[in-house]
Amino acid sequence: MQVMKLATQDKPFFPEKMEDKLLYIRKLGFDAFEIDGALLLDRFNEVKAAVRSTGATVSSVCGGYRGWIGDFDENKRLQGVADISRILEYAALIGAKGIVVPAAWGMFSLRLPPMVPPRSFEEDRRALLDSLGRLEKVAESTGTQVLLEPLNRYEDHMINTVKTARDIISAGGFRNVKITADLFHMNIEENSIAQSILDNKELIGHIHLADSHRYQPGSGHMDFVSGFRALAAIGYEGYMAFECRVLGDNPAGEYGRSVEYIKECMTKAR
Repeated sequence: MQVMKLATQDKPFFPEKMEDKLLYIRKLGFDAFEIDGALLLDRFNEVKAAVRSTGATVSSVCGGYRGWIGDFDENKRLQGVADISRILEYAALIGAKGIVVPAAWGMFSLRLPPMVPPRSFEEDRRALLDSLGRLEKVAESTGTQVLLEPLNRYEDHMINTVKTARDIISAGGFRNVKITADLFHMNIEENSIAQSILDNKELIGHIHLADSHRYQPGSGHMDFVSGFRALAAIGYEGYMAFECRVLGDNPAGEYGRSVEYIKECMTKAR
């Protein structure tokens, strides 16, 4: 089985000082940090120095920008593209692969009232292709990637499945846009998490992990082993980043046990 590595987003119980944060993440059993975009920009010199002093890895970026690449508001959409472009430039300076980007989050759902979006499907597609086309150029020049993330139907209406993300990438002919396969969202939207991974193997660029209820892996009923087997089958060697809340009275302890659980699942998948 190929070596897949674990990363984590920030948590309230992590140390505040960047060097301490990176060392603590390693102590918990993670291989890397998925940093918030605003944190990367606001504290870049500290982040860069901490990476150098600890030898830690910042695998990727998630969030921390204004506006969505599929925003209904044109000014906000272009603001999002501008912010993401700047984040990509800074990500490249510390060796991060790229930034996780959904079409939008919490802006509209076809499964919740009013259920009729203010923009047509074709207009959605044009907005996404324009945003990703602009970001494609930045990613190419910086040697980074846009990691397009499908969200479930209750959090977004534009890109809910890996296939839809693939269709967008194919329509734009993008080479620096890959897919973030988030097992929590896939558990809702995909007929089979494993088959979806296998069917889109050449475009899977990043993984997000959470259990069935969005808390830490091992606290719900998600079948991680089958998904990991599919990732092994496609030769995935990238990072799998924990994107979850933490359930329990001792969050640091529960989070550490979750890392152990996921490593056990990885072993079973071999």
